[in-house]
Amino acid sequence: MKKKKHDQNLFAFCIVMLMGVSFLSVPVFAQQPEETKPYTVGNPLGLPANAASGGQFQATTSNVKVYGGIHSAESCSYDAATGLIVVPNRGLPQNMQANDAWISLINPDGSVHTLRWIGVQRPDERKNLSTPLVLNEPFGNDIINDILYVADRDGGTGTDDPSVAVIRKFSMKTGKPMGETRIEGAGWINDIEVKEDGTIYATETGEFFGEKPNPDTWKVWKVTPAGEATVFVQGPPLNAPNGIAFDPEGNIVVANYGNNAVLTFSSTGKLVKTENAAQPGSDGLVIMPDGTKYVCSVRHGGVSRIRPGKPAGLIANHIPSAASMCYDAKTNQLVIPMNANNSLAFIPLR
Repeated sequence: MKKKKHDQNLFAFCIVMLMGVSFLSVPVFAQQPEETKPYTVGNPLGLPANAASGGQFQATTSNVKVYGGIHSAESCSYDAATGLIVVPNRGLPQNMQANDAWISLINPDGSVHTLRWIGVQRPDERKNLSTPLVLNEPFGNDIINDILYVADRDGGTGTDDPSVAVIRKFSMKTGKPMGETRIEGAGWINDIEVKEDGTIYATETGEFFGEKPNPDTWKVWKVTPAGEATVFVQGPPLNAPNGIAFDPEGNIVVANYGNNAVLTFSSTGKLVKTENAAQPGSDGLVIMPDGTKYVCSVRHGGVSRIRPGKPAGLIANHIPSAASMCYDAKTNQLVIPMNANNSLAFIPLR
């Protein structure tokens, strides 16, 4: 019994010694204190939005009025039937909570008409509605013939759940879902514009960040009323295509995010004209009946006006995160969702 106990003690001593050698073989560093950062607050409306980001502050121009009441909106549409502005709110991202988006109705003066029109129910309640509702992360939208078309996506809830672009339709009279079209070749789409017959044109901005952008991912899709999706234009001169609209002749106009080009394509996909906004980083695009184009830069915050045959000029500037805007025809104003700033900017046109 004593011999056994002696062996056990010797074994334990050896283990302790080995552990000590192991510990000593690993360098030990003193814990470094975290760098103290100055306390900052946000700037007034303008750029840069964060006082800590550096650069000389420039206030949003005085002709821009901003109202809150929305959440992470990427686009808006004007509904001529009601005179209201329709704004999809993205809610939480897919990897945090699926089916969390909703749609607000906003009065032309910026006040809220209906905070949650489509999507008043909680995500877990929506599947049990008499007409089930799915609205995940809406980007662009358009209203044609009392139908609201919304660029959305399914999937993307995790690394093993691929994202697929989906265009969802809703009745502007009842708010009920009216079907959807999946674009299997696209993970997500950005902006959309819809013809009277229901043909949809959609931009896939693709891969544009980093040192090696991928031009093969820069696409404009065409989706027929029957739901057949084909690539309409791909690659240069597209450069991270973002905003899209139709001109008075029915051509398809695309505003690039990657540079300041505004491209006009015929119905066959032929490039017929190239114009330039005053700033790169384009997002929203509005085209007037006389052919005048308004382009906003989500990167630099300016709104360009391009009159036919004339160079672009800025009519407003320093609008943070100026996303895909719409035109309120009744009050003659541009409405610009300010994305992460959770606001809408209103610009009267003269």
